[in-house]
Amino acid sequence: MRTDARIAWTLTRGSDRREWWRIALTAAGALLATGLALAAVTVSSVSGQVSIAFGHGLLNAPGQRTGVVATLLLLLVPVFGFLGQCARIGAVHRDRRMAALRLAGASPRQVRRIAALESAPACLVGAVAGFAVFAAVLAGSGRTPPPAAWAGFVVVVLGVPVVAALVSGFALRKVIAEPLGRLRRTGHRPDRRTSLAFVLPAIGVAAAAAVFPLSGDSSGGGTFPPLVLLLVLLFSAGALWAAGASAAFMGRRLTAGARSPAVLIAASRLREDPWAAARAHAALLLVTVVGTGFAGVREVMLAALRKQGGYSPVDLDFYTTGLDLTGAAVLVALFVGLCGLAVGAAESLATRRRGLAAQAAAGVPRAVLTRALLLETALPLAPATLLAGVGGMTVHLVYAVFVTPDSFPSMLPLLVPVGVYAACLLAAATSLPLLRRMAHPAELRFT
Repeated sequence: MRTDARIAWTLTRGSDRREWWRIALTAAGALLATGLALAAVTVSSVSGQVSIAFGHGLLNAPGQRTGVVATLLLLLVPVFGFLGQCARIGAVHRDRRMAALRLAGASPRQVRRIAALESAPACLVGAVAGFAVFAAVLAGSGRTPPPAAWAGFVVVVLGVPVVAALVSGFALRKVIAEPLGRLRRTGHRPDRRTSLAFVLPAIGVAAAAAVFPLSGDSSGGGTFPPLVLLLVLLFSAGALWAAGASAAFMGRRLTAGARSPAVLIAASRLREDPWAAARAHAALLLVTVVGTGFAGVREVMLAALRKQGGYSPVDLDFYTTGLDLTGAAVLVALFVGLCGLAVGAAESLATRRRGLAAQAAAGVPRAVLTRALLLETALPLAPATLLAGVGGMTVHLVYAVFVTPDSFPSMLPLLVPVGVYAACLLAAATSLPLLRRMAHPAELRFT
């Protein structure tokens, strides 16, 4: 491991200009992960009932601080997913160096480990920068954390690069560098059990229908939180499975009957690797379920508070601030997921640059390649986003039945999956400027 780390550091120092943007993205992801983890450590270091002038008393009670810490830790999931995407695209750019290592006698597992360790220095720089920014903010607030919190800060700064390297190694687990410079991924045959994409959400709907009679009892309030967690997990898993299953189905069907060159190219790509869409869209589908459900819950909760009355403006500000901060956390997760999708689209172009160059040299117009790239995102994402939106609306309807059983809930949260779908297409379009370089005939020299 020490030798692999030394080789990774040497390769990182020898990176050319084309790779510095990858290093910068990795450092930015590590900076964000460090900031979230440091904030979680700081909030968790506060004990007892306190008075903190933030969010209208949102951090005063221990139970409320626990919810804030849990939200901050959940935000680390899309951030580390983004770091994994950066590791994949970095490995593709370094395929010739990986091939040289294979010729020198390194095993495929050792090459993947070296490629994963290359992200550690950039993550360390990002972690140190994140700690510097956090320390400046902490000094400006005039508060001094306890010694235990400083020990947690050290663990976070040193732990983020380690976790990032592990996540990168997991992301590269199917990447194989061959001695002659060809980089490929081990095949993954699509599972034929596509019905799981509908069975898992059906279980969630059945569970929601089973607890509807509890809406009028006092016990219903204790049933709602675990029910929401169950619905989010089942619908997210179903949407993720729908992305891969629909990609495989569309790839087979459209390849056989496509009349448009762009559709044919996109369908062939989906048939070749149907689960690439599921990997790239996993965090976004989870955010769609949570975001749609949260939009409905926020609307119902605020309407119920205003209807009941008896709340002072301070109390209403407390609830509104908590909901607004939760919405901000959902937006942050959406932004990170979109960044991961953009990086994944760029990684897809870099992986297929020789094929794209061959197509361009054969006379395929760049406009056709552009439409094919967008269709690769749009086709499998549509049914998955629809199912994720249904899951979020199910959470909304369940909460509305618990809180306001006599009123008809609003359908405005359905705009959330539409907005996420449009944002995903825009994120995929950010990789189009790379298409000109990746489809250049000069890439044929390395076949």
